[in-house]
Amino acid sequence: MTAHPVPPGGRFDGPLHRFAVRVYAEDTDATGRVYHGAYLRWFERARTDILELLGIDQRAAIEVGEGYYVVSDVALRYFAPALLGDSVLIETSCDETRVASARMSQVALIDGTRLCEAKVRVGFVGPDGRAKAQPLAWRESFKTIVSGRENL
Repeated sequence: MTAHPVPPGGRFDGPLHRFAVRVYAEDTDATGRVYHGAYLRWFERARTDILELLGIDQRAAIEVGEGYYVVSDVALRYFAPALLGDSVLIETSCDETRVASARMSQVALIDGTRLCEAKVRVGFVGPDGRAKAQPLAWRESFKTIVSGRENL
């Protein structure tokens, strides 16, 4: 019996996180261009991969009633379309971490060409949906990847 394939994951290059995605038919509109909402999904996948690489078990925190991350603010800007079959690189930098939130910059690229960029703030909330301090170990993990750069 062969081993179950493992989903692709990203990696850190210093504080910069890199995560590759392929454009599938479900990501596109009738013209074969990526639908604008697909970028939000890809950016979310990259941020989830960051948590995994940092050892942050968000699912366990949810299950014990500690809390979870939510997007509290996002701004997107589009520059060029990705097309069906393209391989897109998502680069994420953590610009700031605070007691209950983190601010990140994300960009989707093909061969260095900027397709879409996002400025995202994620907040940690308790089961009641109210802002809550992130676990201290998680804040310390985020501090290891704060880039100090304003823009990608």
